[in-house]
Amino acid sequence: MTKTGELSFPEPKTVDEAAALLRAGKLCAFPTETVYGLGADATDPDAVLSIYETKGRPRFNPLIIHCADLAMAETLAVFSPVAHKIAALWPGPLTLVLPARPGNGLADVATAGLDSVAIRIPDHPVALELLAAVGRPLAAPSANPSGRLSPTTAYQVRLGFGGRVPVLDGGPCRAGVESTIIRVDGDRLIQLRSGAMARGDIELVLGTVVELAEKDAVVAAPGMLLSHYAPEALMRLDTEPREGEAYLAFGSAAAFDGPVRNLSPAGDLKEAARNLFAMLHELDAEGRGVIAVAPIPDEGLGEAINDRLQRAAAPRG
Repeated sequence: MTKTGELSFPEPKTVDEAAALLRAGKLCAFPTETVYGLGADATDPDAVLSIYETKGRPRFNPLIIHCADLAMAETLAVFSPVAHKIAALWPGPLTLVLPARPGNGLADVATAGLDSVAIRIPDHPVALELLAAVGRPLAAPSANPSGRLSPTTAYQVRLGFGGRVPVLDGGPCRAGVESTIIRVDGDRLIQLRSGAMARGDIELVLGTVVELAEKDAVVAAPGMLLSHYAPEALMRLDTEPREGEAYLAFGSAAAFDGPVRNLSPAGDLKEAARNLFAMLHELDAEGRGVIAVAPIPDEGLGEAINDRLQRAAAPRG
């Protein structure tokens, strides 16, 4: 790969070209409304294994399965009345963890051997067109080396994998953080991962409480590992920057003589979520070794932003 982040081989220019790669058992990154996903045919064990190998992802960490529509999703999972009610929020940045339908055809490695499956219908025209063209569900975790910052542009995918993965470029992702993950357990809704669809918004639409998973819950969905979404630099949270550090600000920020990015000068959490990974990528490239992060309100989308920051700052094994 060149220093400009260009691939050393032709990448797909159209949805049909990307679909041909995926139907042939190859990997292809593609855009969603949240972040870019590293796609593979979810029914092809070798293709799904390529995701784990390319990302360096632990095999016990299940993958989100992307579907073209509800009909496809219903072939993979068992939908209760409660699941159908929350599925009305699709397409969107919402993943549901449901009982796997017997004989659904998914590669066992895609679900990490669990009897549940994490599925969603993305709200992005290119992703939906690609899923329809492939005609099969796509396993698609974030298109980055495992544990590192998620990509919100095709350029970041190219840089992250050193030109080893073809990318269908669909422009910048509008949400900027991953999907919210909800497990449906009988009549209960349990949030396993905060994300681009705020828990409070889900509760408001559905008229029901969404519980929070226990902190020590077993890994039942992507994004539950303690250390995740991390830049190369170390991170200090809820603090002011020190000399020699880079600074990720939020809202009004005092002058600082060093690399600074402001998630949202106006204090808009939606804007902050959209900018989070892109700005961390930019600050990480400064090579300062430490990124100090301003406090972020822990409400609405701030819940997802703080979740990503806490995991990025967690001790790394």
